[in-house]
Amino acid sequence: MRKNGCVTIGSTSMYYVAFGSGSKKLVVLPGLSDGLATVKGKAWVLAAPYKRFLRDYTVYMFSRKNEMPEGYSIVDMANDQVTAMKKLGIEKACVLGVSQGGMIAQCIAIDHPEVVERLILAVTAPNANEVARDAVTGWIGMAERGDHRALMIDTAEKMYSEKYLRKNRKVFPLLARFTKPASYDRFYKNAFAILGFDVRSELSKISCPTLIIAGGDDKTVGNDACHELHNGITNSALFVYDAYGHGLFEEAKDFYDTVWKFCDT
Repeated sequence: MRKNGCVTIGSTSMYYVAFGSGSKKLVVLPGLSDGLATVKGKAWVLAAPYKRFLRDYTVYMFSRKNEMPEGYSIVDMANDQVTAMKKLGIEKACVLGVSQGGMIAQCIAIDHPEVVERLILAVTAPNANEVARDAVTGWIGMAERGDHRALMIDTAEKMYSEKYLRKNRKVFPLLARFTKPASYDRFYKNAFAILGFDVRSELSKISCPTLIIAGGDDKTVGNDACHELHNGITNSALFVYDAYGHGLFEEAKDFYDTVWKFCDT
C-alpha cells in the first residue's frame, strides 16, 4: 500500500504519506527541511528506505500542518500531530523523530505518553543549544537575504560527512536552482520554533523505551545533545555513528535496520 493523504487539523490541513500493510504502526516526523518542502505526493519515493517495515508495519510520515500561526511552537506541533494520529485511527505507535522531528517527538512522549509505544530520537537535541542556535539563525539570515544557494550549501556542509561531501559538493548548488520555495514563511515558522524549544527539565517524564541515535560529528545540533538526552531519559539506549554527522540517516546503510530492530524488540 502506498498512499498520499491529507488530514484536517482545525481550519487547515496536514499532508502525510503512508506505506506498508502491517498492523503495527510507525510514525515518522521529518526535520526542518519540511519547512521548505512537504511530503505531499511523495509516498513512492519516501517508502524506499522502509522496505523492511512494509510487511509488519504501516508507516506514516507527516508534514507540519499547512497554515501555521505566528509563534507556533514545538509543543503546538506535537499537540497537532497527536490530533492527526487519532483522526487516522493511530492510537499507539513507534515514533521516529529526526532532527526537529525529534524535538516534536520528545514533546509527544512527554505530554501524550499514551500514544507512544517506542521512541526513536535521531540527530536531535532537548533544546536549542549553542550549536543548533548558530546553525538555525544562520539559515534564517540566508533565507531573509533570499540566498537559497547559500542556504542549501551551508545545510549540506553541516549535515554530511567529509567523505560524502567530497563526492557530492558540486550537486548542491545545482539543486538550489530547483528547490527555492515561493515563500520562506513556512521555513521561518519551523525555524523559530526550534529557537524557542527546551524540554531539558521534562526529559524524566519520558517513560517509554527510547533509542537515541547520533552522529559522532554533528555540526547541526552538536555532539553533547545525545548525551543530555540519554542522561535525562531513564529508559534509553544511545547509539553513536562515529563516522557520520547530522545526515547519518541518509549515509549510514544500516540506519533503518537499527530502527527496525529496536521497534521489533
